[in-house]
Amino acid sequence: MTPTAPRPRPFGRTLCAMITPFTATGALDLDAARAHAAHLVAEGCDGLVLSGTTGESPTTSDAEKAELLRAVRAEVGAGVPLLSGVGSADTAHAVRLARKAEEAGADGLLVVPPYYSRPPQGAVEAYFLRIAEATGVPLMLYDIPGRTGVRIEPETLLRLADHPRIVAVKDCAYDLLGSTKVLARTSLAYYSGCEELNLPLYAVGGAGYVSTVANVAPRPMRAPLDAFDAGRTAEAARLNGLTARLVELMMAGGLPGTVTVKALLDAGPVREPLQPAGREAVDGLRAAYEELLAG
Repeated sequence: MTPTAPRPRPFGRTLCAMITPFTATGALDLDAARAHAAHLVAEGCDGLVLSGTTGESPTTSDAEKAELLRAVRAEVGAGVPLLSGVGSADTAHAVRLARKAEEAGADGLLVVPPYYSRPPQGAVEAYFLRIAEATGVPLMLYDIPGRTGVRIEPETLLRLADHPRIVAVKDCAYDLLGSTKVLARTSLAYYSGCEELNLPLYAVGGAGYVSTVANVAPRPMRAPLDAFDAGRTAEAARLNGLTARLVELMMAGGLPGTVTVKALLDAGPVREPLQPAGREAVDGLRAAYEELLAG
């Protein structure tokens, strides 16, 4: 890739890490999932990521993940990229999930490193290659060491970029220098997975973002990138600043993003071990949300 070539966007630019709605009794709520997916697309999300951490993947079954994907695909049609989370601490399980996601209609697979066991980089590389070889679906690698306990090191990403189905990274490593190095030497599409870095990463060549906050504020999250693309960089910075308070409360206020999204949307319960937000937290979230919309 030449330095002047446009960055690839294999899954679009503005993606939402979508929640998984449940009924009051805790069952999968496919009607609510279809309605929410349609709303997100109508409000400017180019694509959707299902069964990630925001989608409560640790507590949904393999069958539920496939059922959710099929329902959302039927709702949004073939023109909206859908990715499904298939990472696991067990390579064989991740491969099974990848194949089920391909059968259910996924356009891409979001894959975290094998977590908790903290394998060395050679084993991390082998894990990703095994999944990439298991299906014909492209992969977005999810670098989030704060949750998995293991980094996908830049040198590992440089090697993995040679595989034709490893096409993107969801970047939550908080290492802008490392990301810049990989951007400069590969054609991997970098998507910010940390809302506060959406605009900075985009400015140095990122493809866009995968956002939890987009569940509740899809247009405000998209607006800074639209302004940047139009050459209005000062406006992009201003619009980005408007989102800061809500992003802070939703993603860095001590509660998981899934919990804060569902508190704002009244989108059914979370599954244990997660617990619903308390009244004080909900009031703060609603005040920040209304302030952003009034913006």
